[in-house]
Amino acid sequence: MFIHVNGIEIYYETEGEGTPILLLHGNGEDHCIFDRLVKDLKKNYLVYMIDTRGHGRSGKVDSFHYSDMVEDVAAFVQDLDIKKPLIYGFSDGGIIGLMLAAKYPQMLSGLVASGVNLSPKDMKARYRLLIRLVNAFKRDPLLRLMLDEPNIAEEELERIEIPVLITVAEKDAVPCHTSKRIADKIPDGRLIVIPREDHGSYVIHSDKLFPLISDFIGEVSAAWASSFR
Repeated sequence: MFIHVNGIEIYYETEGEGTPILLLHGNGEDHCIFDRLVKDLKKNYLVYMIDTRGHGRSGKVDSFHYSDMVEDVAAFVQDLDIKKPLIYGFSDGGIIGLMLAAKYPQMLSGLVASGVNLSPKDMKARYRLLIRLVNAFKRDPLLRLMLDEPNIAEEELERIEIPVLITVAEKDAVPCHTSKRIADKIPDGRLIVIPREDHGSYVIHSDKLFPLISDFIGEVSAAWASSFR
């Protein structure tokens, strides 16, 4: 399905019923990376799988900014009248989730963000160098995005009013101490460190993710249900 929001066509699919959950993929991917996760989620939740702008079947763009993606998701939630959804965001999707939760404190019921950074400098040096070298040849606007953004101030995290679970892999592109700093700045922030995994190994087409986040989303879902009784 398509919806026109914030000046662009956004493609999305839905599965299941229950508490609404939006899935936001990472840089250069699309909603299909969550195929295994959706199989578990759709048993108890209404899952919205979005292709962010310039990805998958959504409208193409010449340049990328996280602020535009935040407004896309905000308009998506408002136009479809989705009541206080929970968001799971991986990498870029998690960054979008953090920014959305800070800017629109009443819009969401909870957030899980995996492998997120507040600025390009938060990534390990070898990852930044690799992105810079590849971009020197490809001139890819998606790589440029990772070199220039995000630029999230810690004060923005302090404005987040919902429960947030940060997950980070032991071998992630983002150091574990950075993820701890992010979680600590969020009033109801929590952290899970996943041993022996890398940035996307436990997320992309993986059965490992749902058991890691199921307790948290169950807690948020129960609170969501009670608020609408």
